[in-house]
Amino acid sequence: MNLKLKILLLLLFALSHHHADSGSIVKFLPGFEGPLPFELETGYIGIGEEEESQLFYYFIKSESKSISGLLFENGPLALKWEVYNGSVPSLVSTTYSWTKMANIIFLDQPVGTGFSYSRTPLDDKPSSDTGEVKRIREFLQKWLKKHPQFSSNPFYVSGDSYAGMIVPALVQEISKGILLFGY
Repeated sequence: MNLKLKILLLLLFALSHHHADSGSIVKFLPGFEGPLPFELETGYIGIGEEEESQLFYYFIKSESKSISGLLFENGPLALKWEVYNGSVPSLVSTTYSWTKMANIIFLDQPVGTGFSYSRTPLDDKPSSDTGEVKRIREFLQKWLKKHPQFSSNPFYVSGDSYAGMIVPALVQEISKGILLFGY
């Protein structure tokens, strides 16, 4: 085997075992003219004993000191309504975005949906709500450890679709970890 092939195989091996625990600031998006008028971070945070599952997130920093929700419901950008011509859809700034007043994290969850993935094969059976709650809690703990400047901010949890089943259990799980001195 020649040296170039050995180096390539070594590099591929290293990359395949690298944890994707990362976050990147996104300054431009296809379809939007110019730099984004808000701060957008996207990335993965590994969860599980060996961080075998990677949850993908979008974090939009507040403009005042899930992607469909980001583009259709409450994010700082919206799809421009126009006849589709086969190109990248155009994006426009929105006036009434939630990010005018709050920081928002959109989480692709459960693993296997959106951009979230697992390094190990997923079981054939669906994951349990209890398991998902523990994975989301672990994600939030790791995200806040990487972003300590947001740990003292007010924290609200919401979700749409099936997340309506997960959110109450997640709030209960989070509240178990809050120390209320004097109560």
